[in-house]
Amino acid sequence: MTLPPLEDLLDGMRVVTLPLHLRFRGVDHREVVLLEGPVGWGEFAPFLEYDTAESSRWLAAAVEAAWEGWPTARRDRIPVNATIPAVAPDDVAGVLARYDGCTTVKVKVGEPGQSLAEDVDRVAATRDAAGPGTKIRVDANGAWDVDEAVRSITALAVYDLEYAEQPCPEVEDLAALRTRLARNGIDVKVAADESIRKAEDPGRVARAGAADVVVVKVSPLGGVRRALEVSAECGLPTVVSSALDSSVGMAAGVALAAALPELPYACGLGTVELLAADVAHDRLVPSGGSVPVGPVRADDDLLEAAVAAPDRVAWWRVRVARCHAYLAAASGRS
Repeated sequence: MTLPPLEDLLDGMRVVTLPLHLRFRGVDHREVVLLEGPVGWGEFAPFLEYDTAESSRWLAAAVEAAWEGWPTARRDRIPVNATIPAVAPDDVAGVLARYDGCTTVKVKVGEPGQSLAEDVDRVAATRDAAGPGTKIRVDANGAWDVDEAVRSITALAVYDLEYAEQPCPEVEDLAALRTRLARNGIDVKVAADESIRKAEDPGRVARAGAADVVVVKVSPLGGVRRALEVSAECGLPTVVSSALDSSVGMAAGVALAAALPELPYACGLGTVELLAADVAHDRLVPSGGSVPVGPVRADDDLLEAAVAAPDRVAWWRVRVARCHAYLAAASGRS
């Protein structure tokens, strides 16, 4: 990647605040930076708690989108899953109704402060609302130790799970969990997410026998090309997912899914439906269970309507500058 001058990034930078329909991942709004470059728009939106080293990969992904573009697509539409946050069972059907034609649903479980009984009730409500032919996967975001994971997945497996995503935080625990599930006759695959996108060595998951599936996200890995390398290195079936992106950011995930040699699972690229506002009129939301491949252009009127407060704009300009300096220094060391 050729890193543009910082001034070029700041000149084309817009900061917006997008509300969510429901609280998700501990937030009720999403702050997003949009960067306009010579080939289009890129999105920089690392979560607020991420340090400069981790956040810099998100900036690299935004630069790739806006200054370089993406690899050639192998397909023109991407099947996606619906996403159910850690809501009450009575709210499940209403969330599902936003996802047109999706036949796979991911349910958040292991939420801090909630019980296994609440997880079971949510997954049961999803199975009832979605119907017997729908595939259901659960995502614990590393909330359980091995014993908790065995107990939870055993309880949830009766609802015919496609896989359990990041049930434990550590690679060694994921490997131990797969062994325990097999010994107990629990036929549920294990998918690795945080163990891929937060790891210095993503391929360790595959070498350790810690997953059946890898979940790959563009921004945390530094761009579509780097994510393709990680998928190939792991050599496991790949699901492309998002990080609560706007339609501009989601287009990068869709570009990755479009470029993969194989795409055996529906992708987690439908979460624009969780946003109550967006930055593009042509929102990248599911239609008939899939989304189209192609870049998304931010609209000036929507950017203006969602513009962040001046102090937040200033905060993000400093963050962009820090990440740019980090990438420049890293480039000098390579």
